[in-house]
Amino acid sequence: MCVSEVIVDTLTGFYKNLRTDILHDVGDSINQGIDVGQVEGGYIQGVGWCTTEEVKWNDKGHLLNHSPDTYKIPSVQDIPSDFRTELLQSAPNPNAIRKSKAVAEPPFMLACATWLAIKDAISAVADHELEPQFKLPATNEVILLSIEDLKKRIKIKPNR
Repeated sequence: MCVSEVIVDTLTGFYKNLRTDILHDVGDSINQGIDVGQVEGGYIQGVGWCTTEEVKWNDKGHLLNHSPDTYKIPSVQDIPSDFRTELLQSAPNPNAIRKSKAVAEPPFMLACATWLAIKDAISAVADHELEPQFKLPATNEVILLSIEDLKKRIKIKPNR
């Protein structure tokens, strides 16, 4: 389970992850420190996928952003200001070694909570009455385009 709280600047498309709470099921943890590190690392990797890691191709099909100087990967700035991670207790997996569960890749998908929090913040522009046109990754440009689209749709909607 993951819940994220974000703030979105409607003039720049910049977002800040204020808080994220994670409760992750690893079964009986073999090493809690390593497991928490894996959960948090997987989540931050997922945040990059959901918010900054835009893949660009030219008209000949060549990849344009092929290295960290042209491809934005997560940095320390992408870590939530308030980051709380806990491991679910008393949920052993009787079919695995030492009753553990997978911990490396599953937390990657927890980052969808951050993407959805951004989408929810954008929908506030229309008092949560209209669904934002929004895609992955939620780059600053995607956020701004979504906000501008909502503003146009608000003007068209009757009784506004």
